[in-house]
Amino acid sequence: MPETAKPNTLSGADTLVRMLEAHEVRHVFGLCGDTTLPFYDSLYRLDHDIEHILTRDERNAAYMADGYSRVTGKVGVCEGPSGGGATYILPGLVEANESSIPVLAITSDVGTRSKGHYPLTELDQERLMRPLTKFSAVVQHADTIPDMVRTAFRKMTTGRPGAAHLGLPIDVQRGQANPDDIWADPAHATFPAHPFGPEPAALEAALDAILSASFPLIVCGGGIVSSGGEAGFRTFVETLDIAVATTISGQGSIPETHPNCVGVVGSNGGVPATRELVQAADLVIFIGCRAGSVTTELWRYPVKGTRIVHFDCDPEVIGASYETEVAVVSDARLALEALNRELGLRNPRHRFGGAAAVAPLKARKWDAFHALSGSLERPIRPERTIVALRSVLDDDAILVGDPGTPCPYISAYYELRSSGRRLFSNRAHGALGYALPASMGACVGAPGRKVVSLMGDGSFNFACGELETVVRRNMPITFVVFSNAVYGWIKAGQKTGFGGRYFSVDFDRTDHASVAEAFGLKAWRVEDPGALEAVLRRAVDHPGPTLVDVISQPLEEAAAPVSEWIA
Repeated sequence: MPETAKPNTLSGADTLVRMLEAHEVRHVFGLCGDTTLPFYDSLYRLDHDIEHILTRDERNAAYMADGYSRVTGKVGVCEGPSGGGATYILPGLVEANESSIPVLAITSDVGTRSKGHYPLTELDQERLMRPLTKFSAVVQHADTIPDMVRTAFRKMTTGRPGAAHLGLPIDVQRGQANPDDIWADPAHATFPAHPFGPEPAALEAALDAILSASFPLIVCGGGIVSSGGEAGFRTFVETLDIAVATTISGQGSIPETHPNCVGVVGSNGGVPATRELVQAADLVIFIGCRAGSVTTELWRYPVKGTRIVHFDCDPEVIGASYETEVAVVSDARLALEALNRELGLRNPRHRFGGAAAVAPLKARKWDAFHALSGSLERPIRPERTIVALRSVLDDDAILVGDPGTPCPYISAYYELRSSGRRLFSNRAHGALGYALPASMGACVGAPGRKVVSLMGDGSFNFACGELETVVRRNMPITFVVFSNAVYGWIKAGQKTGFGGRYFSVDFDRTDHASVAEAFGLKAWRVEDPGALEAVLRRAVDHPGPTLVDVISQPLEEAAAPVSEWIA
C-alpha cells in the first residue's frame, strides 16, 4: 500500500499533473498500463484543466501530439506505459525531434528497486530515448520531478525545437514532492521560446551578398512558419521582387498563389519547371531550411559552387552540405524583421525580377497538371483527386498527408492561397501511418477548422484502429484513401531503377469504406472520376467523421512529381 502523503507534500504523480498544468498543457494523448496507474489516478482525483485522450496505440499517441503541436504552437504531450509502450511511442518521438516539433513523451516504468531483478517490462528507457531526443531522463526521486519537467520543456522549446522524454518509475509516482517547487517559465509553454536575433555584422554581410547577386532565389523551410515570420517574409520578398521556392515543410511561408512563389522544389513535389528556377539562381538563400537530400535532389540543385547565404536558428545545419558565403544564426522571424529594417535604412533600388521569372515556369507546371487533372480515366488519377479537394475545401482547411502517394501530389499541386500552417507531412523519416493520427491531433488543436487526412492504403492499415478513437471523440475529420493495393513508392522505384523487377510490393485490395463504416464513420467508395468531387463535398460537409475510398491509379503508372521517376 502506498504511504499516505503528508499535508505539505504531493505525490510524484500529483506533482507531474501540476507541472504539466503549470506549462499550460491542456491535452494529453495516451494509453493506459499497469505502471501508469498512479498517474491516471491523479488525473482522476485532481481538479485540473487537462483533457486526456485515450488512444489505441502509443505510436499513434505520439503522432497525435506531433500534429497537435504543429497547429497550436504548443508542446504536444503523449504518454504510455513501460516496456512495449515505451518502444511503441518512440517512432513518433523520432519524427518530431527531426522535424523540430516539441513533443514530450511521458512513460511510466518499473520500480527503481526492482531494476536488475528481471521484472516484467524492464527496459533502459533513458538510453533508448537519449540519442533520438533533445532530452531524456528517467526520474529517480519524486522531489526532482519539477526540475525534470522544467528541463524537458526548456530543451524542447528553445534553440532548435525538438522532442523530449521523461520516464517515471511507479514508486517515484507514489513518492513525495514539495508543492513549493511547482512553477514554470511561461515562455516554455510555446515554441520557439526565447528566440534570438541575428548578429548585426552577419546580417549586413548577408544583405550585401544578396544585393550583389544578379538573380537570387530564396528556398525556405519550416523555420519561417514555426517562428511566425510569414508577414516579414512577404515584405522582404516584395521589397526586392525576389523569387521564392519552398520545401514541403516550408509551405505556408508565403501564399503559393503569390506571383513570386514557384512552389515546392526538390525530389518530392518538385517538377522540371521548378528545378529550372534553382538552376537559374546565381545565389541561393536558405531560410529555416536544412538543405537536405530531398530539397536539393541529393545536393545537385543548387549545384556545388553556387553562392549560398544561410539563415537558421541551428548553427549545426549551416555549412553541413554547401560551402556557405554568409551564415546568419538567428530565429527566422527576427532575422527577417532585421533584414527589413536594414533595407529601409539602405533604400535599395534593386528589383530582381522574381515574379517575371516565376510566371512562365509556373504556367508550364500548371499546364502539365491540368492536362491530367481533368482525365476521366479509371482508376482515378491522383491529379483529379487533388483538384477535386482544392475545389471543395476552404482556404483555412488543414491537410495532413502521408509520405506515400499523397505527399508529392499535395505538395506540388494543392496550391495554398494563404500563409500559415495549412499542410504538413512527416518529412523527417517518412514512416507510413502518420497522417491518420496526426490529423486527429490537428483536429483537437484546431477545433474550428476542417481537417483532411490523406493516405495510401498501406498507411491506412498501419493506423486504422484509431478510427474507433475518432468516432468515440466525434472528430469531424475527412479521411481520403488513395486505394491502389500496392506499396506504390517502392514499386515505382523498382520500375525506374530496377528494370520493372517487381518483388513483394503488391497486396489485396481492402474495402476501406466498409472498414470505416464498421467503426461508425460515414463512408463512400468512388470509382467514377466524374462522381469524385460531389462525393468529396458531401464528405467534407458532413458534421461527423467521414472517409472516401478513392480507387486510384498506382504510382508506377502515374506521372507523380518525383524527380527520380520523371528522369
